[in-house]
Amino acid sequence: MTLEFRAAGAPLPLALKHLIVAGWTGRDAAAIAHHIEELAALGVPAPSQTPLYYRVSAPLLTMADRLEAVGGASSGEVEPLIVVANGKRYLGLASDHTDRALEAHSVAMSKQVCAKPCAAELWDWDEIADRVEEIELESWIEEDGAWVSYQQGTIASIRPLADLIEGSRIDELAAEGPVAMLCGTFGAKGGVRPAARFRMEMRDPATGRKISHEYATCTLPEVA
Repeated sequence: MTLEFRAAGAPLPLALKHLIVAGWTGRDAAAIAHHIEELAALGVPAPSQTPLYYRVSAPLLTMADRLEAVGGASSGEVEPLIVVANGKRYLGLASDHTDRALEAHSVAMSKQVCAKPCAAELWDWDEIADRVEEIELESWIEEDGAWVSYQQGTIASIRPLADLIEGSRIDELAAEGPVAMLCGTFGAKGGVRPAARFRMEMRDPATGRKISHEYATCTLPEVA
């Protein structure tokens, strides 16, 4: 499946070979430990190490404005997206939509069962590399018919992207074809929770450029 990305105003169609979801990527070690304890109380197993690099099916990455998920326990998270293709690196925007009920049994499986919505626009890495940690990320969810601020922060809140690039071996994998990696996120205001609609945005304060994407989640019946 080919994704119709755009970069510098020009089409950039890519057929992804690999997709990675980096987890437990917070920069504050104490905050990560606290989050692990919070999730353990909900039955989510602690990670074997931090960060972790979950490999999921490449076709899960989608630009669709609507996705389908079984049951009502899935939710999205705004994340920077790194794409490596044709010898170049790009920065984009994606949502790590995850089944939170399944997460209590297997984080890896919870990543695999949901599509990962992303924006079509990509920024050339070389143009923002010197200020990448200043890039702002924000998300909103629709609750009771109104958009509510859900997440907000900068890439500086996440482990340095250079470390994630090295740890994931994304450049090595790119020898086989285009690769994309979701790079982690930060806390949700009011706690992680599902919503029928999710909106996300990435901003470069130095130039005023923005990338955004919005999608709806259709809940499929959970039958046994």
